[in-house]
Amino acid sequence: MSWIQKLQETYDCCAGQPQFAPDPEQQTRGLMPVDHAEQQVHIEITLNWSGKFRRAEVIPKVTTFIPATEESAGRTSSPVPHGLADKLEYIAPNRDDLTLQNETGGTEADVSTPAARKSDAKKQKESPHTLYLNQLRRWVASEPDSHVEAVLHYVKGGTILNDLLGQQVLHADAAGHLLTQWTGSGNPPPIFKVLTATAGQRDQLAAVVRWRVELRDPQGDARLWLNSGVQQSWQRFVAKQAKKSQLCMVTGEQLAPATNHPKRLRHGADGAKLISSNDNAGFTFRGRFEFPEQAYGIGSSTTQKAHSALRWLIARQGYRNGDQAIVAWAVGGNPIPKVVADSSEIEKHFRTEIAPDSMHNPQPSTASEQYKGDAGQLFANQLNNLIRGYRAKLGDREDIVVMALDSATTGRIAVTYYRELQASEFLERIQRWHEHTAWSQKLGKDREFTGAPSPKDIAEAAYGRRAVYEKGKKPGKLLKATIQRLLPCIIDCRTIPLDLVQSCVRRAASRVGLARTKGGIEREFEFCLGIACSLLKQSRPEEQYDMALDEERKTRSYLYGRLLAVAENIERFALDAGGETRDTSAGRYMQRFADHPFDTWLLIAKNLKPYETRLRSKPATVGFLESRQRQLAQIGDLFDTNDFNKQGRLDGEFLLGYYCQRQRLHMKTRKPDQSERQVIAEEEGDSE
Repeated sequence: MSWIQKLQETYDCCAGQPQFAPDPEQQTRGLMPVDHAEQQVHIEITLNWSGKFRRAEVIPKVTTFIPATEESAGRTSSPVPHGLADKLEYIAPNRDDLTLQNETGGTEADVSTPAARKSDAKKQKESPHTLYLNQLRRWVASEPDSHVEAVLHYVKGGTILNDLLGQQVLHADAAGHLLTQWTGSGNPPPIFKVLTATAGQRDQLAAVVRWRVELRDPQGDARLWLNSGVQQSWQRFVAKQAKKSQLCMVTGEQLAPATNHPKRLRHGADGAKLISSNDNAGFTFRGRFEFPEQAYGIGSSTTQKAHSALRWLIARQGYRNGDQAIVAWAVGGNPIPKVVADSSEIEKHFRTEIAPDSMHNPQPSTASEQYKGDAGQLFANQLNNLIRGYRAKLGDREDIVVMALDSATTGRIAVTYYRELQASEFLERIQRWHEHTAWSQKLGKDREFTGAPSPKDIAEAAYGRRAVYEKGKKPGKLLKATIQRLLPCIIDCRTIPLDLVQSCVRRAASRVGLARTKGGIEREFEFCLGIACSLLKQSRPEEQYDMALDEERKTRSYLYGRLLAVAENIERFALDAGGETRDTSAGRYMQRFADHPFDTWLLIAKNLKPYETRLRSKPATVGFLESRQRQLAQIGDLFDTNDFNKQGRLDGEFLLGYYCQRQRLHMKTRKPDQSERQVIAEEEGDSE
């Protein structure tokens, strides 16, 4: 019950706070009031103070908080009315007679009396309209409110369908039957655009109506779904209808017990529940308890607050991946870094949400600028500034919760990961993850930064985009499983699983098989290479790898990676000088080089001879070639005895050596106003 308690505390802390108020312009929603439900609304009707119809219009699909009971919020096929806003089949009379011929007949009678005028009294008693109208009558009698009285007066009049037809909100054929398909000329009317089709048919009686009441002396908001007086009136009415109270195991108070827990947690069509006990014949509680109330006792208001807070948090700051949802939050409502995000997303969130006007924010820099003259210190300083900014908003002892949800069926959700931490501990672990996994990333055309990749990017690098996404770019099970495995690495400071590291290394080494752009740019290789280096660095904390070239490291794999980078640089320089764009031998043989480094190096060195001859034939490029040959000799001298010609695969460390050596060489690329001779002169100066 810990997660319910934390969510309920979050609701109490955040409800009513101005910073969490709904903002229609920003399309943000506030916390849903107790005894309400989320509903997509299609029609808005405006009434005057006496319940007379004024106007109606079709509105775009918008989610609205509507008064609801515990039963109506979880209704399926059985008719159970909401409190105020509802489908036309509940609000309009004659649900079973769509011809509208007798719509106004007999609607002024007291529907709570026996329906002797109808041939089927039982059917009349259980019709959705009868249930809706009876409940509305009881509400007005118990908790009078001018707005609700106006709605009741109008609904009793029974003219709603005719009024909507007159306003051309609804559409019927010549016989008076409501259309289920638009067969006229021109574009379909708005109502047919907002209603969801079932087998090609759109039931206009399924349109949901909300109310606006304009009183002579305004009493709060005329929009009843935002009127706090109407909300409180409904809550008092529902409380009076509640069953006998019992002990709530979450709050320790005597509250009306919950019998039907909320759904629609991850999105509007989500029918899965975290808590359910409707299986009287299976093994939900049988064998241990006789009744579900004996297994747990949760107050109705408690479960509503907890589920409303969870729904709000997922929509506001959660990460959704199909049926998987991951959310982290501070119980007090203060902003925290995103858990399932790369370093650039955290920096962007800080700049836009935490300190948008601060003059002390660290300035972003490109990957090459962050590499110059440091081994990751610039990124570490920037990250420290970001974490200090978050810490200034949080108290060290404020509670932070990380929660992951997933479902194997359409009816049940499971909590797959749950952690409670104090703010100081949470921020330390987030900082540790981003520092220990930091590397220069090139994840796309406009996504270059130094830092940690996101779990989604790691999954794509390890298995490929085709493997982690199903048809239509729908997240697959492999992507969800990978993200689930990486959560403990981020929050619990565990090392990344070895199979993920090896998968990323293998894909990065399989350079020839990775996709390229039309211009031949190896974006997928760069994507995989940066992530593979990140994972290698994080999985071997004892090695303390730096993003800068470590010229003192003498491990076999690291040195072979450096050799490969220098050989590639020589060949690429010669090809560029000749205006050629084909692949280098180092690139083509990279996978073979990882498996058989000594034999493949002999082959690469042999293929390099013609390019060395080409560079040696031009006086302007001799200095460049001699500089690179000196580097090859210096790297070769660092090998321990017998390491160079020893048989056996290279481990992933060769990618680190390759990347760092390549970055060092690329720092001396030609500027637009530089000649080849000037580039070579700089190279010779560095070598001296």
